[in-house]
Amino acid sequence: MSSAQEFSYDKEGVSKGFKKPGYSPYAGRNFPTQVYFGDTHLHTALSGDAFGFGNKVNDADALRFARGQEITSAGGIRVKLSRPLDFLVVADHAVGYGAMFEVYYGNPMLMSDPKLKQWSGMLNEGGETAFKAVMEMIQSVAAKTVPPALLDRKLFRSVWEKHTAVADLYNDPGTFTSFQGYEWTSHPGGNNLHRVVIFRGAADKVNQILPFASYNSENPEDLWKWMQAYEEKTGGSILAIPHNGNLSSGTMFDVETFKGNPLSKAYAESRMRWEPLYEVTQIKGDGEAHPFLSPDDEFADYETWDKGNLDLSVLKKNSMLAGEYGRSGLKRGLLLQGKLGANPYKFGMIGSTDSHTSLATAAEENFFGKHSGKEPTPERWNHPIFDFNGVQVMGWQQAASGYAAVWARENTRQAIFDAMQRKETYATTGSRMTVRFFGGWDFVAEDAHNRLP
Repeated sequence: MSSAQEFSYDKEGVSKGFKKPGYSPYAGRNFPTQVYFGDTHLHTALSGDAFGFGNKVNDADALRFARGQEITSAGGIRVKLSRPLDFLVVADHAVGYGAMFEVYYGNPMLMSDPKLKQWSGMLNEGGETAFKAVMEMIQSVAAKTVPPALLDRKLFRSVWEKHTAVADLYNDPGTFTSFQGYEWTSHPGGNNLHRVVIFRGAADKVNQILPFASYNSENPEDLWKWMQAYEEKTGGSILAIPHNGNLSSGTMFDVETFKGNPLSKAYAESRMRWEPLYEVTQIKGDGEAHPFLSPDDEFADYETWDKGNLDLSVLKKNSMLAGEYGRSGLKRGLLLQGKLGANPYKFGMIGSTDSHTSLATAAEENFFGKHSGKEPTPERWNHPIFDFNGVQVMGWQQAASGYAAVWARENTRQAIFDAMQRKETYATTGSRMTVRFFGGWDFVAEDAHNRLP
């Protein structure tokens, strides 16, 4: 073609171009470009209350379900997610970890305790009688009257190490992340101070300890000391995520310590060191805002649970609310920053389910509820899911919520955990929308023309 003669090779120009550093704008880029969705708060049959409600679905099936496989629910229904999750934390209660299996099946070592023998009979009877046994068990934890046989360390270690092996087995770097974790279930006087504890590492580190439980201490500061000891002993990393301040009688974002002392700078620094995130939405209500605190925000009354504390032994007062909700917690943190020189409540946010069905479902059209006692039926809306002291929370008041969204470089334990520590997260009520927000100041003109995305 004659047109070929119209072009020439500019050797000098090409040479200059290649001599410039950073020819590829993406070389050396290490900031997160992917958002991953998961559930950091799921209970299986290893949790005593979940098992008591009729959930016999184990941790392995819970992980298979989260990975997108079809399984059978506790009620015999075939279940599957519309699309797989990217990560999951099986976070069963440390108190009585796996022990209700033994109670249900009448382990002779446990049946010498009259209360456990009674619960065994009630659980085997099923229905409302089993439901009553679970309510009694939850109250025994709050009252610190759990039968000692349920706290046997040999039983605890045996079940714990079986679970950590399962969590490692289903961890598939690059495809699906299965974290090691559990729930520290502190609720002094029925006031919810629960934390989900998440480990960065694998069973080889996690098996060097037994989870710190609320019968060891209900004081969050003692949990943080144990977490520090874990890191010093194993060289691993660990964090905790509080949830359900709306059931805490105002103590989740308090202005004093667990022991009633004024907050200090050391307290504020410790809390942010170990608890960078807050679970702001889940089945037991939305925890961002309350209409009393935000009267001009029409969205502040979304999925509000404000009858009382966790076991409904203390009814709600408006004076408690500022210490219960994420938005007011952030405000308190700013005030405390000025007084203490450190902010105890400078947290990022995530959502998760707190489902006790082994099913991480947060979509309205595929929602299996809080517990297995009432799976999807025409009647479940009118079934009480909490029933304490003459006060009830009904099935229709469950929130189909939520999921944790994490911006990370890759789908691995290390990358997602590190992103959680950096608070590069957000909460959804079950949707998987992609959201990213940057804030700052002192921008220059070059920022608008930068080739880096």
